[in-house]
Amino acid sequence: MNIIEIQNVTKTFGDHTAVDNLSLAVPEGSIYGFIGPNGSGKTTTLRMIMRILHPNAGTIRVLGEESYGAAHDRIGYLPEERGLYKKMKVRDILQFYAELKSVRNCREAVQWWLERLDLAEWASKKVETLSKGMAQKVQFIAAVIAQPDLLILDEPFTGLDPVNMDVLRETVLDLRKKGTTVIFSTHDMGVAEKLCDFIFMIYKGRKVLDGTLSAVQGDYGQDTLRIQVNSADRNFANLPGVEHVTDFGHLQELRIRPGTNPQTILALLMQQGEVIHFELAKPSLHDIFIRIASPEKEAVKGHA
Repeated sequence: MNIIEIQNVTKTFGDHTAVDNLSLAVPEGSIYGFIGPNGSGKTTTLRMIMRILHPNAGTIRVLGEESYGAAHDRIGYLPEERGLYKKMKVRDILQFYAELKSVRNCREAVQWWLERLDLAEWASKKVETLSKGMAQKVQFIAAVIAQPDLLILDEPFTGLDPVNMDVLRETVLDLRKKGTTVIFSTHDMGVAEKLCDFIFMIYKGRKVLDGTLSAVQGDYGQDTLRIQVNSADRNFANLPGVEHVTDFGHLQELRIRPGTNPQTILALLMQQGEVIHFELAKPSLHDIFIRIASPEKEAVKGHA
């Protein structure tokens, strides 16, 4: 069963087409990753799913319904633009959100979540006294307090340190185990790779990727060499058969042309210095993102 079905949806703002003839299906019980550059139509799509915006054409079914009334209590939403009443106390604001979602025994639910996310000692503090990371966790609780069937998270890890990122990641996985479907919008390709069951990428309003990570990577084949070489000369772009180099400092990724023998490149690297790491791999999601959306690609198109 698909918890969301989008068919041939277009959304315009004046002369600008933000979403262009988009079709998409989100399976129930999955973590579905939404990725795309800024201005690609990602947030517009999320807001249409939430009924905050309405499409100019096409249909959107959420939880089996096409109606465009207020957001359903079965949906939780953490927007990219955070918004909490800063003068309210943490416990009060969470009880307020819980009551808006018709949560029974909301005091118990709020206390459980405060303890779950290590915020119990801040329950009587005003929101304005919280750090950015703690306020982020409060807003996350507000999104999940009603145990939604569908949870939409727009950049949920922004501003969190690694410890709190792990706490939220584990919480998201626990929610998925209990049956919640999660739409997860992020610019962090590493997180998307590790966390999401499916990856959807929108670019200039159009769908350009949709499927499991393995399927998405499979479309590009094994054309990536991940290398680490102790060498003063790191001009690997001049090696025969190398199309593009991404330098991560200690590690480099070489994209090779079709028909290139990786062993030939390995032999040349060994002439330059000690090869510590050499791996033939599928491209990372980061690399695929860059291939689709890089300014260099747009420049090439412009001169075609």
